[in-house]
Amino acid sequence: MTNPVIMPGKTIGIIGGGQLGRMMALAAKEKGFRIAVLDPAEDSPCGQVADVEITAAYDDQNALARLAQISDVITYEFENIDYESLRWLEQRAYLPQGAELIRITQDRILEKDAITKAGVPVAPYEVIYEENELYDKIKKLGYPVVLKTSRGGYDGKGQYVIRRESEIEKAAELLQSGPCVLEKWIPFTTEISVIVFRNPDREVSFLPVGENIHVENILHQTIVPARVDGDVKQKAVKLALKIADYLELIGTLAVEMFVCSNGEIYINELAPRPHNSGHYSIEACEASQFEQHIRAICNWPFQKTELLKPAVMVNVLGKHLEGALNEFHRHPDWSFHLYGKKEAKEKRKMGHITVLTDDLEKTLQEIDDSRIWSAKEEKIGGSIR
Repeated sequence: MTNPVIMPGKTIGIIGGGQLGRMMALAAKEKGFRIAVLDPAEDSPCGQVADVEITAAYDDQNALARLAQISDVITYEFENIDYESLRWLEQRAYLPQGAELIRITQDRILEKDAITKAGVPVAPYEVIYEENELYDKIKKLGYPVVLKTSRGGYDGKGQYVIRRESEIEKAAELLQSGPCVLEKWIPFTTEISVIVFRNPDREVSFLPVGENIHVENILHQTIVPARVDGDVKQKAVKLALKIADYLELIGTLAVEMFVCSNGEIYINELAPRPHNSGHYSIEACEASQFEQHIRAICNWPFQKTELLKPAVMVNVLGKHLEGALNEFHRHPDWSFHLYGKKEAKEKRKMGHITVLTDDLEKTLQEIDDSRIWSAKEEKIGGSIR
């Protein structure tokens, strides 16, 4: 059976109205597609550029039925969608990514099991259901360890680093939300990400490997090309493709990885969608991650994603917004992207800036010197999530 090709003029439905949906929509509209978006908030970032805005909860069957009725293909911009609702939708609309990918990636227990079955290394871990299990499992793994909720955690939420026995009781409060994953601390030197695309005809593409710097467990910068050995980059891409094949990926998969000093790589987590660490590709690559995602779900052949020029992407959170707006006229070579969010909360992602450069170290220093991002903020080459 021939896989369908979705042509310009058709409607792409997007579940989720945030910045990823917005940038998907803008990439799709360049090709002549119409956009329908479902989001609980009116005038969402994606809703501002969509042709049809459906304001309702993600598990509202009437709203999902309407989205199915008016859309020729449906995608999603984040993984915390009700799985049963997505299964229901999958039976009534064309959802090439499917619901199964969401079921796996929204649960750390299922995700780690899938990565392991794909033959790809993750940090040694144990599944924890009750507090009394922690003591024996920590003895097995050794201090320090990280306790993470199996569902719902992001940007450092839903996790606790345990360095000594006296911290176990406090960490165990996470078990109130359900089973958790207990991971051995990996003494990594760098965190990198590989973003893979795969269409229904099984054609595959991927972005150049990016190096990620975090502040308070929120992505601060992505540096491309990643400052790791070429052998590490090749291995990272092979591991990401291995996972994509095992999951029978359709669409986009971001694979976050820890790199140790000996070159060993461990998978941290997966995201079944375009990813913050791929935003640099809008300016720096022949085709952006949003371009490739639209091509993947519509079953178009992929464009090349060669890096045109080294780049640094830096996030603009609510606490950085005023400083960024005051500085933009001083940096005509910086590409500013703002997401149309109404309220600038301190740690809310309001936009990002991408700088193309011939000298990464000089540009990183220029970003620091701008004082938009406080020098007091501790930068970590990778995050514990």
